[in-house]
Amino acid sequence: MLSAFTNCLKIPELRQKIFFTLALLFIARVGANIPLPGVDPSPIKEFFELREQSRSETEGNDILGFYNMFTGGALLNGALFALGIMPYISASIIMQLMGAVFPQLARLQQEGEPGRQKISQYTRYLTIVICLIQGGLLALALRDSPGSLIQGFNPAEIGLDGKPLGAIVVATSPSIFLITTIIFLTTGSLILMWLGEQITQRGIGNGISLLITVGILSDLPKALADAYALIFLAPAGDNMVIVKALLMVGLFLVVVGGIIAVTQAQRKIPVQYAKRMVGRKVFGGQSSFLPLKVNYAGVMPVIFASAILMFPAQLLRTLGAAIADSPSETNWAIDLANVFASRGWFYYIVYGGLILVFSYFWVSIMFKPVQIADDLKKNGGYVPGVRPGEHTARFLDFVMTRLTLAGAIFLTAIAVFPDFIFKTANVSYNVATFFGGTGMLIIVGVVLDTMRQLETFLLQRHYDGFLRKGRIRGRSSSNSQGIESLELKDFEAQWRPLIFIAIALFLLGLVGFILKST
Repeated sequence: MLSAFTNCLKIPELRQKIFFTLALLFIARVGANIPLPGVDPSPIKEFFELREQSRSETEGNDILGFYNMFTGGALLNGALFALGIMPYISASIIMQLMGAVFPQLARLQQEGEPGRQKISQYTRYLTIVICLIQGGLLALALRDSPGSLIQGFNPAEIGLDGKPLGAIVVATSPSIFLITTIIFLTTGSLILMWLGEQITQRGIGNGISLLITVGILSDLPKALADAYALIFLAPAGDNMVIVKALLMVGLFLVVVGGIIAVTQAQRKIPVQYAKRMVGRKVFGGQSSFLPLKVNYAGVMPVIFASAILMFPAQLLRTLGAAIADSPSETNWAIDLANVFASRGWFYYIVYGGLILVFSYFWVSIMFKPVQIADDLKKNGGYVPGVRPGEHTARFLDFVMTRLTLAGAIFLTAIAVFPDFIFKTANVSYNVATFFGGTGMLIIVGVVLDTMRQLETFLLQRHYDGFLRKGRIRGRSSSNSQGIESLELKDFEAQWRPLIFIAIALFLLGLVGFILKST
């Protein structure tokens, strides 16, 4: 496998794609750490340091922590890319769901490249609308009520240095701050959308997924530091340090191996094609298979279930804060919010049920057995032992129903495993998130897809892929010269917009620093 990574840098075209992708990812991380003009992120960071010391069991179980994971920490930094790429993903999901409702969109999805371009255009327009709404709500929350956004935040609370945390927004004009913040947040999400599309077209592919993955991996250094402190900075006399380290490494490998196995698992339905005469030639007669993935829905059911469980707790907390001054002795809203937020038996039962429901919901929208059966029938294919047409559609629906159940059970186990590690292994929640959960599912899936695309490049250039060992296959000198001549002719032109974006980000960061200083 190490030789495969080395071979990736030997192919000029692939090497330039890799460096181009790394440059765009670097820009995305820079934008995630440049504060918005008029925002001071130090009170937020100091507040969460106090929260980590208190070791709250509900850590990571709120909307803020869930959204901040997808933005790579940009939300808590009050950065230009605070909205992240999530508005574009939300718009894409909405367009996919609307395709199952509106026949016009369904026809566009089946028209090939022109239809996909039209849907992409609608998705971008919808992304702008979502960015304006979310950016306005975030700006209002930061300016007027940061406690509603960051649960428990109080500017008057005493920090680690013995001084009050202070206000997050330090801008002098509230109205100008609101307008400029909406513009900057919307522009930041559109820049991320453009970066993702450029990675997909001119880089190594999976642009949007890579942006999310790099954002999730931005917490990895802190998790490694916490794991190091847990193991090597243990109290004196602890003889189980080595055992703890080996158990954590072994458990991590088991979890990653299980995610890879189930993500790649398929049920292969055999398909036989009948022979047919076209002129004097005989076509068909081959046997193939139809792959049905066990985890067909991917990570989407976990995302939907987590978001739905977090919204009632957040809304009830807000309602509880509104009625806190009432003469009632008991605050029923806060009590009910704690039931949703606390990770007890009720939470896990509802969580598992929602994952199961959304797994079948996603499969029912995306997997179309009737269309697959019709396509097989038109091409002269059939499943052995099953009649073509309606009977084949029923058979595929029956098989996918059983596979979806197995995939939903696996997703539930992986989703709740970080909570189990957090409560039993006495580790920080930042470390526990890398033992499963939504982030780990996304990381493993994106890494597998990226390695598959890189392996395709290697095999096309007669190199061994990631799953094969051995040295590079022999090639003639003429073939080597042909490989060396595959350069990206417009590579210089691709870097020009990156330079302008880097300069713009630097200037915005300088403006934010000056406003913060004044």
